Amino acid sequence: MRSKFHVSREAFEILKSLSSFKKIKQGEIFVEQGSKSNNIAFLSSGLMRAYLVLESGKEITKNLFTNFSFVGPFSSILKNEVSLLTHEALTDSVLYVINFKGFIEHTKTNIELSNLYNRILEHVFILYEKKYLNHMSLNATERYEILKRQIPNIDHTIPQYQIASYLNITAVQLSRIKKDLQH
Repeated sequence: MRSKFHVSREAFEILKSLSSFKKIKQGEIFVEQGSKSNNIAFLSSGLMRAYLVLESGKEITKNLFTNFSFVGPFSSILKNEVSLLTHEALTDSVLYVINFKGFIEHTKTNIELSNLYNRILEHVFILYEKKYLNHMSLNATERYEILKRQIPNIDHTIPQYQIASYLNITAVQLSRIKKDLQH
C-alpha cells in the first residue's frame, strides 16, 4: 500500500489501525449477497471474484480480483444498503480488511488520507472504464485473450463456467474459443 499509493508513515499507521490481516481459504465468502458490511479489503495475494446470483439460480461473475486489488461492496457501503454481490475467494487469499467508514471519517480531517481516497477512486474508475470499453468494443475471443494475459493460469485455477460468466458468454462458447485458439 505504501509503495503503490505513496503514503507517509503517519498515514500508513492510521490505515494500519483501521485494518486487520486475514487469510481466507478457497471458496470462503468475504461478503455475502444480501448482507451489510462496513469493510473493504486490499487483496495482497490470491484470486477473488464478485458475483450475483439471480432468482433463477444463475451466477453472473461481475469482476475478478488479483493481487493488489480492492475488494468489497463499495456501493452498498456508500448507500448504506445490502450488498448486491457476493465476494468469494477463488484461491487461498491474503487480505487486509479495512473499516471503510472509519477510513472515510479520517479523510474528513486528514488531507493525505483524503488525497489517497481520491487516488484510489481514480484507480478503480480507470479499471472499470477499461473493462467496460473492452466489453463494448472487443469480441469474446479478444476479451478471453486479455484475461489470460492478466491471469495466466486462469484455465487451471477456476471453473470454466466462472470464466465464461465473467466474459458474458456461455461455457459452450468458451469451449469453442479455446478450441479455435489451439489451431
